[in-house]
Amino acid sequence: MKQICILLVTTFLLITNGYAQEVVQRKFQKMGSSFEITLVHENPIRAEKLIDESIAEIDRIERLISSWDQDSQTSLVNKMAGSRAQVVSKELFDLIKRANAIARLTDGAFDISYASVDKLWSFTGEEMQSPSAAVIKTSVAKIGFQKIVLDEEKQTVFLPEKGMKIGFGAIGKGYAADRVKAMLQQKGVKAGIVNASGDMSAWGTQPDGSPWQVGLVNPLNKNKVFSWFPLNDTAVVTSGDYERYLLMNGKRYGHIINPKTGYPSQGVVSCTVFAPKAELADALATALFVMGTETGINFIDQLPSVEALMINDSGNIITSKNIAVDEIN
Repeated sequence: MKQICILLVTTFLLITNGYAQEVVQRKFQKMGSSFEITLVHENPIRAEKLIDESIAEIDRIERLISSWDQDSQTSLVNKMAGSRAQVVSKELFDLIKRANAIARLTDGAFDISYASVDKLWSFTGEEMQSPSAAVIKTSVAKIGFQKIVLDEEKQTVFLPEKGMKIGFGAIGKGYAADRVKAMLQQKGVKAGIVNASGDMSAWGTQPDGSPWQVGLVNPLNKNKVFSWFPLNDTAVVTSGDYERYLLMNGKRYGHIINPKTGYPSQGVVSCTVFAPKAELADALATALFVMGTETGINFIDQLPSVEALMINDSGNIITSKNIAVDEIN
């Protein structure tokens, strides 16, 4: 679950060409998280209906990718693991293909097949004993995006080993934000923001023509915004472990699991990624937790149109080469 450390600055009314451009916002709960949709529109009643349609689209996506819904296509794929291939929709097939492409790009730091180990840990902020090394080893043996068999012609997905699972917790809300943004743009909405619990996809500008702004908060000092960044037709995802973590032998571990080891990540408390799509930013933010600050930032510096800002457990801010942080005193 992504943790929000983003503050939104908006201008609420402007008269342009005889029409009042209003900012219409709504907060709601979906996919187990907090969502907020912000639209710039001259007709607030129409804007509210468009938000209703956006919520319906999020519900549709959740029914497709949810691992909790036993009737979802994702759950059916997991149920058939080690048995047979499962026919899925083109939408889900393509999402899995893109997820595997990101897995290859990150050398497995992001991997949707991690789901076989996610039930071994309880991220409640309390002390817990580690599962046995044998249990973790058995679960990790089932992880591996390379094992997922995709048949393009038959449009099937096959998990060859019993107990294998796929899950979209590290990419699903980013995907939902992108889909809702695309739908709203197709319906003529010129500007807005979809905020899926810290996975934000923005387009257009505020009514006065100024860019949308996000303020980043250091999770070790939540009452203070340390820098503001403009959002110009881009996506930004912030992921943090400051509310979902566990303590083990006196050490703090974040809620993001390393697919290669089966153990939770350490050393990073917050990661923000700017990218053209929220889906990509979502997946990369997860990968950076696994990679750590030094490897992660070096990796981001090699990617076009992607930037990142990471905060380690000492409160230090580490950024990719094209981000300038103007700290606010």
